[in-house]
Amino acid sequence: MSEAREQILGTLRRSLKRGRLDAGRRAELEARLAAHRRNLVPARAAALDHAGQVELFVRMAEEVQTTVARVASAAEVPAAVADYLSQRNLPSRLVMTPDPQLDGIPWSERPMLEIRRGRAEDADQVGVTAAFAAVAETGTLMLISGPDSPTRNNFLPDTHVVVLRRDQVMASYEEGWSRLRAAQGAGALPRTVNFITGPSRTGDIEQRLELGAHGPRRLHIVLVDDGAAS
Repeated sequence: MSEAREQILGTLRRSLKRGRLDAGRRAELEARLAAHRRNLVPARAAALDHAGQVELFVRMAEEVQTTVARVASAAEVPAAVADYLSQRNLPSRLVMTPDPQLDGIPWSERPMLEIRRGRAEDADQVGVTAAFAAVAETGTLMLISGPDSPTRNNFLPDTHVVVLRRDQVMASYEEGWSRLRAAQGAGALPRTVNFITGPSRTGDIEQRLELGAHGPRRLHIVLVDDGAAS
């Protein structure tokens, strides 16, 4: 344990008027943390087969002003993105994360899409990212940070387009965390995990719903039904 961490914990112990845990109690707590025991999971999604969970995810996402386009394969993603932008008269210039999940998609087949790979900047109006997972019970996206997936790309552009594979849809938050631990390894979680349900909104002003208050005004998901990784 680092000296700085020990100082912080020592301050907390003194404020609580207690000392260090004995060996038995410490082992009990460490076992509990390692087990990641789940609380009660609602049956709304857990009781469904995977096809039902995907349908529930789409329905719940659309209820919170997310738009969803379903495509049969990754080859259809560029057309789906281009059509979405064209139908809403949005810019075809976009910033895309350097996420390897997006590498196998044939973006060059839509040359009208002007794509820059990297971090979002203030001038970027449309951003494309990949998802890590999605939660069916609430229509929520799970996105993680890293060198290939900057967190700012999830929030800075006014329009956020997310590419999601069918096999990334989970029943519950607990399943999402389990997948993340399996992918990252014990003790190696990403710095940031964002759960995003619909576009940014607030009702603080006169209890009137306003979209785009603290982040993207629009959230669009391109759901790849074949579920194959790129």
